[in-house]
Amino acid sequence: MKRLFALALTTILISCNNDTNSYTISGVAKGFDDNTTLMVYTLENNSSKVLDTLRISNEKFSGVYSKKETANIHYFNLPEYKANILFFPENEDLNVTLYKDSIQSSFVSGSPQNEAYTEYNQKLRGYNAIKKAQSSRFQTARSTNDRIAISKIQNEARTMAAKESALKKDFINANGNSSFSVMLLSELVSKKEITASEATELILKLSPKISGLRITKELKKSLAEIKQSDVGGQAPGFSAPSPDGTVISLEDAMGKYTIIDFWASWCRPCRAENPNVVRVYDKYHDKGLNIISVSLDKAGQKNRWVKAIADDKMDWFHVSNLKSWQEPIAKMYGVRSIPATFLLDENGTIIGKNLRGAALESKIASLFN
Repeated sequence: MKRLFALALTTILISCNNDTNSYTISGVAKGFDDNTTLMVYTLENNSSKVLDTLRISNEKFSGVYSKKETANIHYFNLPEYKANILFFPENEDLNVTLYKDSIQSSFVSGSPQNEAYTEYNQKLRGYNAIKKAQSSRFQTARSTNDRIAISKIQNEARTMAAKESALKKDFINANGNSSFSVMLLSELVSKKEITASEATELILKLSPKISGLRITKELKKSLAEIKQSDVGGQAPGFSAPSPDGTVISLEDAMGKYTIIDFWASWCRPCRAENPNVVRVYDKYHDKGLNIISVSLDKAGQKNRWVKAIADDKMDWFHVSNLKSWQEPIAKMYGVRSIPATFLLDENGTIIGKNLRGAALESKIASLFN
């Protein structure tokens, strides 16, 4: 009986120490005081949710967490230092190294996603150090009006920007099972460092597990909207109220060539560009150029919108639902910054995007001449 009891007890202890339903996070926190708070968060539905609160003791901490089948993104938060450290739970025991004197150098190891992310961060920090030095040199060159040095540094900066974009694309290509790949892809799209078609090709390389994430589905939806408003696509139709309340459609505004202009009364770059657009319109309207402007002004700002139209002498079609960045027409066209323009031919095909200044006038001139 004693042997049976001892055997049962041993089995229970082994089961507890090899719990297949949980994983452990063990950390070393170099330089941190005892009782320092370390919060553990998960990202769910675009919001943060607290998973655990840990305390550092003798420069160490640990926690045990349930395994999940879905791919998740977690992060540590050090409230006292206003710092976050991203990591990816992969149902494997993880090791964390935190540095008080260099929190940005902290890292998580023990799984493929986290080690790939650490390697990426190390390269990115190297690039950031180079960019910081370039910025310092640029300020010096500008203060002395050294045009040769300014031009050289600007070329170096463009090269570095290309390297950084390539680094992100390489990570996505090599890590189709990482949720961080989706975050990088979203960043590339939002910064317009990649076309919608290129992004769609990269999404196809993601694993089914990552493709099923909400952030991936949202990115796919955004890309579909962007692609339909890319050059060569058919401009989506729309209608909205004009300042006097009359509903005007894109079809109503169509000319031989038509510019859809997204702007707002509060947008300084838009207002700075308006005189150029007015000049182009005045020159080519009689030949068949039409413009319909879609304002991203807010509810309650109708008077500002109307005044800006008059002040800037924008004598063409105007519509707005006065919903700011929630403007449905802007969402339909994938507009994430303004000013934004789309040039259409008489069939509604998009033949140009975001043409400004001399580039806009040159394009319109080539079409009519």
